[in-house]
Amino acid sequence: MILIKEGQKLNIAGKLKETIELPKRMPVELENGVEVYMTVKWELSSSSVEYEEVGTYSISGKVMLKDYSNPLIEQRADPYIYKHKDGYYYFTGSYPLYDRIVLRRAKTIEELSDAEEVVIWEAHESGIMSEHIWAPELHYINNKWVIHFAAGDKDDVWAIRPYVLETDSDNPLEGNWEEKGQINTHFQSFSLDATTFEHKGKRYLVWAQKVDNDTVSNLYIAEMENPWTIKGEQVLLATPEYSWEQAGFYVNEGPAMINRNGNVYIAYSGSATDDRYSMGLLIAEENSDLLNPQSWTKLAEPVMVSNEKTGEYGPGHNSFTVAEDGETDLLVYHARPYKKIEGNPLYDFNRHARVQELLWKTNGSPYFGIPGQRLTENNPEVKAIVTITEA
Repeated sequence: MILIKEGQKLNIAGKLKETIELPKRMPVELENGVEVYMTVKWELSSSSVEYEEVGTYSISGKVMLKDYSNPLIEQRADPYIYKHKDGYYYFTGSYPLYDRIVLRRAKTIEELSDAEEVVIWEAHESGIMSEHIWAPELHYINNKWVIHFAAGDKDDVWAIRPYVLETDSDNPLEGNWEEKGQINTHFQSFSLDATTFEHKGKRYLVWAQKVDNDTVSNLYIAEMENPWTIKGEQVLLATPEYSWEQAGFYVNEGPAMINRNGNVYIAYSGSATDDRYSMGLLIAEENSDLLNPQSWTKLAEPVMVSNEKTGEYGPGHNSFTVAEDGETDLLVYHARPYKKIEGNPLYDFNRHARVQELLWKTNGSPYFGIPGQRLTENNPEVKAIVTITEA
């Protein structure tokens, strides 16, 4: 549940015979004191109002939260949803057997649940790219489809490295995928969860890597020459320094970028992949040098953790997408429906793909809320108080 304070009002000033546009979103205070912008559905049939007399008018509305059926897709950890210019949503994630890469697409996010899933690539019988096929991401770069993923070797299943596939097919579900090889980081060790993004005319790669097979998993960033080649030095972006990142294992992994309100945000995950798995946030001003560690601030507290009331545990390894309206930001992540796990959590396959609205605070920063957040049973009522004066 996401609890909203009752009786909230929005004050609007206007002039006689002046057309007043009611906002699609208004600042709303949650019961925990956080102020966020939320969508409002006004009681009027039109969002435009005009008054003929001086006075004060009250317009009621309902606060709305974008809800999706969850889990969206079961047993798909590390979920990634991408909305392309062709109007389709594309989905991929870690397949439970860790032996293939799958894609599905649909015109809406809800339709992804029942969309046909296509195996576009299978693990090698031996050698590199033969084990632990993890965390695929689908990108469209230079008019070609690209998949970044991690994979191990049957002779050393934990020799996990980042690899790239590419196709020039219009429909990636029908493409002939070419193996472009390994992304060679500047030292060879356990490395995974590579994500890529373009910002201010430059393409970047962010990934998780252990230092010389140490037990600590850091996040690194580098500029890219092309989707499978690093350009210049790799820079240490974050290391697990807080207790919530060190539960079970010292881990920073699963980075995902979103650029809003003058800042670049990188969400990431920390700790062991059980109920202690949580999400954190890195922040850089959008005009800063993203390759300078001093440009980045790491929040000391996690932004999303397990929640017993909603029954979602170990939320993490997220991606970001946008809703069908083209405006509402969405958080895509995985979580389990139970806390207790027998054996290694990596081989408990009930990490389900989930989607929920990503809210934005009135100060411009993202509010992740709780996994499985919902409004109260009846969407809370708010009011717009419109004060009309002489023209």
